[in-house]
Amino acid sequence: MSDTIDSALLSEIADLHAVPAGAYNIRKNGAASGRRSTANIEITTKADRPGIDIRIAPFTKNESVHIPVIITETGLDDKVYNDFYIGEGADVLIVAGCGIHNAGDSKTQHDGIHRFFIGRNARVRYVEKHVGRGEGTGERVLNPTTEVTQEEGSVCEMEMVQIKGVDSTLRQTTVHLAASAKLIVTERLLTHGAQKARSNIDVYLDGADASAQIVSRSVAKDKSEQVFYPRAVGNNLCKAHVQCDSIIMDSAKIRSIPEIAANHSEAQIVHEAAIGRINNDQLVKLQTFGMDEARAEDVIIRGFLK
Repeated sequence: MSDTIDSALLSEIADLHAVPAGAYNIRKNGAASGRRSTANIEITTKADRPGIDIRIAPFTKNESVHIPVIITETGLDDKVYNDFYIGEGADVLIVAGCGIHNAGDSKTQHDGIHRFFIGRNARVRYVEKHVGRGEGTGERVLNPTTEVTQEEGSVCEMEMVQIKGVDSTLRQTTVHLAASAKLIVTERLLTHGAQKARSNIDVYLDGADASAQIVSRSVAKDKSEQVFYPRAVGNNLCKAHVQCDSIIMDSAKIRSIPEIAANHSEAQIVHEAAIGRINNDQLVKLQTFGMDEARAEDVIIRGFLK
């Protein structure tokens, strides 16, 4: 972690400034760069394809696992498959994310396929941050696929953030909830230049009393384009709320397509979507405090995406 670029990426995507105290696996340029398991969290290399298996023992409490990916090699096309097995009654924090530093003129890409199997009454907080850096002209492409299976009574909180430097991203998220399982998804996204981003989220509330909350907030600047397609499907007595809020600026384009479907008479599902410009009254108020327009816009955007 002594390298300046590596350290900066790890700080941005995983808040790591030193070797983490708990379990971790750091992947750099398609290969393992550091790993540690603990008594309750075992990390092993897959035998059949690139990636790792993370097994968290039942009733593990107050522990974390960090699995960041950093890419500094121009032209690399990296794909990894990571499976998480969270035991019954566990309560853990999982910090993932990918940072690309592309200083060349070739496309650099990372596709991360993550599967989560969350045991009965377990609780998982999953934080995934993506960032692109580097002075090169080559694209920085990140395509995360996340598949989650939640057993009875489990809770999964997912925070997915991308606010800097990624030229193209396709986010695919699919979640199945058993009885009394709960899902909370918070997505934050900023695009600028000619960047493109699409996020597809499919949530299936299969068990009785399952619940889900999906909140997406985004800002599109310059000529960037965004598409959001969250979908909640109620297959039993359940509750779900889908909300998409976006700020559009300059010549950007945003499409928001929230979809709700009920296949049970006691499914209660609500969706909201809004796209608009920055509130002019907020701009004026901040400018009265001495800020110029650009600084005021930045403050409002940061607050909106917080």
